[in-house]
Amino acid sequence: MDVNVTIQGTPSSNQKRGHPFDALKKSHLFSSLSNDQIDRVCQHASVLKLSEDQPLFMQGDDVNRFYLVITGRIKLFRLSPTGQEKIIDIVSDGHMFAEALMFMDHPHYPVSASAISKSEIIGIDAKDFKAMLRNSVDTCFLLMADMSLRLKSLIHEIGTLSLQTGTCRVASYILENAPSDTDSFTLNIAKSLIASRVSVTPETFSRILKELCQKKILSVEGSDIMIHDRQALENISISKHMG
Repeated sequence: MDVNVTIQGTPSSNQKRGHPFDALKKSHLFSSLSNDQIDRVCQHASVLKLSEDQPLFMQGDDVNRFYLVITGRIKLFRLSPTGQEKIIDIVSDGHMFAEALMFMDHPHYPVSASAISKSEIIGIDAKDFKAMLRNSVDTCFLLMADMSLRLKSLIHEIGTLSLQTGTCRVASYILENAPSDTDSFTLNIAKSLIASRVSVTPETFSRILKELCQKKILSVEGSDIMIHDRQALENISISKHMG
């Protein structure tokens, strides 16, 4: 079962053309659906509001829904036998998660999910949406493309974990999250969560940041990052031998 969350009621007929209809219409996956089809999705959907650190579902729960993040961030994670948390992904607004599970027989969530910050998401009935796909070839292809991109990203991440050092992974994370038009930005999640995401300990993450500061590649003030030498950071991110 899903962990308890605050749920807004399923939209009535006079609400279909508002929220969550508009949020679904803007999503890439639902862009090829007709208004009537999105109405159907809304009829079987729930808008969920989660507070910071509130769980959504736990690893092993039955899969009933997949989710679209409207605002906030959701972390997907697994716990080791010793209770150590490993973050698998951080899902931000406009993105979905758990959609591929609808194609499995009697699926269970392979990860747990909880809100990093105050979040609003749409829970979409997986069984009904799967049935509706039979009448929407374009949406099937969009979903296949989305899952292919997700698979490509996971393969890339396996290569990164296997071949790159922690310093490379931290440099890559900073570059991936830095705006292209400015060298100054703020990390929008806790450093401990970033450390888990790039598979280093919080202590190692802090040490790597300190080393990058000492090399004058960047500077750090709390959660604020200033990149001084983007080219050097890019060179580190593709190196396999830097400690």
